Amino acid sequence: MREEIISIKNEAMAQIMDADSSAELEELRISYLGRSGKLTSLIKRLKEIPSDERKEVGVLINDSKSAIESLLAEQKNRIGEVTRKWFDPTIPGIAPKRGHLHLITKAIKEISRTFEQIGFVRVRYPEVEWDFFAFEGLNMPKGDMSPHPKYGQIVLTPHTSSGQIREMKRVKTPPIRMINIAKCYRRQIDASHVPMFHQFEGLVIDKGISIAHLKGTLDYFARNFFGPQRKTRLRPFHFQFTEPSFEVDITCGICLGKGCKVCKRGWLELGGAGMVHPTVLTNGGIDPKVYSGFAFGWGVERTYMMKSGLSIPDIRLLYSSDLKFLRQF
Repeated sequence: MREEIISIKNEAMAQIMDADSSAELEELRISYLGRSGKLTSLIKRLKEIPSDERKEVGVLINDSKSAIESLLAEQKNRIGEVTRKWFDPTIPGIAPKRGHLHLITKAIKEISRTFEQIGFVRVRYPEVEWDFFAFEGLNMPKGDMSPHPKYGQIVLTPHTSSGQIREMKRVKTPPIRMINIAKCYRRQIDASHVPMFHQFEGLVIDKGISIAHLKGTLDYFARNFFGPQRKTRLRPFHFQFTEPSFEVDITCGICLGKGCKVCKRGWLELGGAGMVHPTVLTNGGIDPKVYSGFAFGWGVERTYMMKSGLSIPDIRLLYSSDLKFLRQF
């Protein structure tokens, strides 16, 4: 029935655009939207559709009806303007609807601004990356196939951590205080994953950097980005490129850590972090006996969805073309 609805809608709109009189428009209205109209008759057939598809088809019919009614009104006004013999230049014009930045663009700007306030420098590295920077340089095992004698295969970068080695090689001598925000690519797609998403990677390297600096930075970000009542905690974990490694949790924005049906125990997982592994420092050309550092990498979309006051049940909605949803932000 979906194809039939779309066909009727397109047929109606084409005929409306060709109409030259109000009488012709009224005939078309009755033909499609009247009691026995083509589109109206489809509503009567909704009961024939399986219940799990009925809602979607109903929405499609209502949207088609709204589109036809809107075009009828516009065409009626146009025909009236053609026959009208006078024009009042003082009548206010119809201002076009103003757009706004996409939710993800807003999030990236806010994240950048938050870290820039404590001395981080925004950088961006390739989305198409060498295997060495994405994996081997980050202390991961070397693959079997190596088209390039030094850097290996070319891959779509799976994480912004590949920017760590590039930033070390670019700066050469610490201090380094980097925030790298870019697109990443993976195979998963479900309510909490999309094949293309954004990450922001923080990297700090200097003499005497410790876990205390990492925790302080994360708490600063949580308070400024999520709200003054939010706090973070570190849970031991394993990442190949940090030692020690942590999963970072943040207090739930609904119960503020007390425990509720959303978070269960008061905490929500935010992302990964840890102290930069000595091997990674060496691969970046930095002496691990002199310098230490910390790094963290989180998804922009996931982080923004955890903001207080937002209720986004499916990450894929952020990339939809549903204007009703997008206009909320």
